[in-house]
Amino acid sequence: MSLDKVLYQATATATGGRDGRAVTRDGMVDLRLTTPKELGGFGGDGVNPEQLFACGYSACFLGAMKFVAMRDKLAMPSNSQVTGTVGIGPIATGFGLEVALTIYVPNMPLEQAQLLVERAHQVCPYSNATRQNIDVRLHVITDQALLSI
Repeated sequence: MSLDKVLYQATATATGGRDGRAVTRDGMVDLRLTTPKELGGFGGDGVNPEQLFACGYSACFLGAMKFVAMRDKLAMPSNSQVTGTVGIGPIATGFGLEVALTIYVPNMPLEQAQLLVERAHQVCPYSNATRQNIDVRLHVITDQALLSI
């Protein structure tokens, strides 16, 4: 997939790998990186790439939902939330990722929320980048769905 036009670019440099530092060119992000104990590291007070991916995908997906709601004239609750969980583990050729997105859309009928999420999954850049590359599971929760649990 190639872009018709680049609207924005972000540039970051990592040094030291999983136990180093990541800094954006504009200096807005400057993070200490640490390897989680589960991956053989010491843990610590830094962040790791999976946490950053979970944050980025969650924010991007919520943005895609807002875009779709505006485009399709749907009343999306302003207190909607997306929680991303990124897993890492071995595959035959090295390591792979999986993602679970839990999407909470309060005060919206479940069928309408599911339609909104499906449409957002089609336009979200992270969803388009991961499609057919890693497993991405979507779980939609509404107040209506909570009542049936």
